[in-house]
Amino acid sequence: MNLANVMTVIGFIFCTLVILALIISAFYLFTIDKKQKQHPILRNYPLIGRARYFFENIGPELRQYLFDSDNEGKPFTRVDFQHIVKKSKYKRDVIGYGSQRDFNEPGFYIRNSLFPKLTEELKMDRQTKVTTNRYLLINEPLFGQRDEKLEENESGVYLLEDDDAVVIGENARDPFIVKGQIGMSAMSYGSLGDRAITALSEGLGIAKGTWMNTGEGGISDYHLKGGVDLIMQIGPGLFGVRDREGNFSWDALKEKSEIPEVKAFEIKLAQGAKTRGGHIDAEKVTEEIARIRMVEPFKSIDSPNRFREFSDLPSLFDFIEKIREHSGKPVGMKVVIGSHHEAEELAMAIKETGKGPDFITIDGGEGGTGASYQELADSVGLPIQSALPLVDHALRKHGVRDRLKLIASGKLFSPDRIAIALAMGADLVNVARAFMITVGCIQALQCQSNACPVGVATTDPDLQKGLVIEEKKWRTANYLISMRKGLYRVAAAAGIDSPTKFTRDHIIYRDEKGRTWSLDDIYHAMVQPKNINDIS
Repeated sequence: MNLANVMTVIGFIFCTLVILALIISAFYLFTIDKKQKQHPILRNYPLIGRARYFFENIGPELRQYLFDSDNEGKPFTRVDFQHIVKKSKYKRDVIGYGSQRDFNEPGFYIRNSLFPKLTEELKMDRQTKVTTNRYLLINEPLFGQRDEKLEENESGVYLLEDDDAVVIGENARDPFIVKGQIGMSAMSYGSLGDRAITALSEGLGIAKGTWMNTGEGGISDYHLKGGVDLIMQIGPGLFGVRDREGNFSWDALKEKSEIPEVKAFEIKLAQGAKTRGGHIDAEKVTEEIARIRMVEPFKSIDSPNRFREFSDLPSLFDFIEKIREHSGKPVGMKVVIGSHHEAEELAMAIKETGKGPDFITIDGGEGGTGASYQELADSVGLPIQSALPLVDHALRKHGVRDRLKLIASGKLFSPDRIAIALAMGADLVNVARAFMITVGCIQALQCQSNACPVGVATTDPDLQKGLVIEEKKWRTANYLISMRKGLYRVAAAAGIDSPTKFTRDHIIYRDEKGRTWSLDDIYHAMVQPKNINDIS
């Protein structure tokens, strides 16, 4: 028998075995499906019904890549996602042909000036330069990856001038001076992996003039990698500032306050996407994370939905005063606002007690989270464009607005959104998920599972290997620099020389009938509603 005949026989036997294995497997699965009692579709349509579950499982990917239009997709549309990626990869973000915004929908618009500011008229720090790496697109073939190359790029960092710098905690022993109005919102080590935190820290450090909120999981070595300024968040679980029994530790607080990078503390009362306490699944609680948080490893962590150390605004303010005195650093509070009554109560308490925070972080209900419950994320707490004006208005009404700074957060991932927030009363803004996208997030919606496919929201060492710090840190820096540049561009269009000068007068709201309203009109209707159709 020659070689050709031998190979034919071997091939025939192999094919026969494969077919036989498929038949046996199909029969086995048919029997299993027919006998199981959990899924009627499999019981009535054994084997074939499995196709339903297959397509159900890959449905998010099919929609994201094949079926969603540019302005569809949640929580970020394809267009939103691409704008973030373009800023981070190419350090620029231009469009052609026209906007894809639906101008028939109601929304906020920035009032442009007949005489915009020239570039040379803008008040910015023109001395500070940084060199980053950005991609240059050479070719984009139909099949295969884009042909790109990295190139060094030197640019300004678009920081505020010294006399426009935002000072947090003017009365603290060690005030926090900020020259960039955009910083990173709270994201803990544990909800994000060590490579993601490191890339973010180093990228923010490259861009200069910003801050990184540690989240309620304590300060890790990875937060400190880039030398960026830190706001240490303290949640109800007291992670990082507690003893082994879970009680608040003033010694631990003092120790953290002596870290040079720590510029302020933030008391987290609530978060937009989860007005309860925090949660981290057991598989994410590694020995290192447990050491940093002072908890048991490989056990789920649930912090309570409020602090045990205080139960009302006066006792909260006393706690804040004590932390400020003990640490010498500014102390703020993170809140979710549910009504104008809540904002009024807060402002009145600050006025009556003469005490209060150095800053208030207002988190909108549209904000993100590593893990929460659907009913809390969807329906508890107002979105930022409702909550922020209520707080600013209440503080001004009671004459205490100049005592503190406001930080806004909630999908403020583009310069125009930030400009609107600044006009509504914010001094600074926090960004979270957009920074996650700069280090590789593809919006797989697996943050709660520890199975993030790109190694961002996971502590799995194998999955984290996909995240290359030396490449992603440049994207973080590029995104932030591009955002600040865009913010100055919007300010110039509005006729002001600095984004610190945005006011209510720069924003107009257009309703579904085409009528326009000033923010003062809207504030009046929000806090003194007479009829549901007052502003519609």
